[in-house]
Amino acid sequence: MSRILIIEDETEIADLERDYLELSGFEVEIEHQGDVGLKRALTEDYDLFILDLMLPGMDGFEICREIRRSKNTPVLMVSAKKDDIDKIRGLGLGADDYITKPFSPSELVARVKAHLARYERLIGSGIQENDVIEIRGLKIDKTARRVWVNGEEKNFTTKEFDLLTFLAQNPNRVFTKDELFKEIWDMESIGDIATVTVHIKKIREKIEFNTAKPQYIETIWGVGYRFKV
Repeated sequence: MSRILIIEDETEIADLERDYLELSGFEVEIEHQGDVGLKRALTEDYDLFILDLMLPGMDGFEICREIRRSKNTPVLMVSAKKDDIDKIRGLGLGADDYITKPFSPSELVARVKAHLARYERLIGSGIQENDVIEIRGLKIDKTARRVWVNGEEKNFTTKEFDLLTFLAQNPNRVFTKDELFKEIWDMESIGDIATVTVHIKKIREKIEFNTAKPQYIETIWGVGYRFKV
């Protein structure tokens, strides 16, 4: 049974959403405070988030931004704001959909089902064996986009995961910062290669036992980086 978290401060709307979703077979929980909802979203396992924009404690834009730092779980934004700029901002922060109030509860259920089906296809849904890279205690599940170090799961942002996976898939090959920036960010570096350095540092903090003597990502001074196997 898919588990959904609704973060909505209007009790009547939240209850209505929950009732329709539960009738469709989903397990649904509600939080009315933005900051509390974010904490649960980051620390508990959910299959989809329904997120209002105007919330006490923390607004929906910031919640979506924080969720996207570590999770690819579908996010549906719900708001009375009809301006295109709000939709563009929400989708730009990583929301999968933007629904304007008032809306039909059946439309919400239909969109939830569509996004869950899409996400399940994206991560393989267990139908096919996941594509996994395992190297000396480091496990990268490319299908589910999850990483473990000696059995302990680590949270990665989208770009951190992409960069780590790219290096691990091309072991013992040296890449310049420009090459990595172009590959992962899909653009010319234009003097922004410091982004690569920052992301390498964050990745090392999560996977290396001793960041001063990395066993996975090696710095080749004056050139770039190499993933050692």
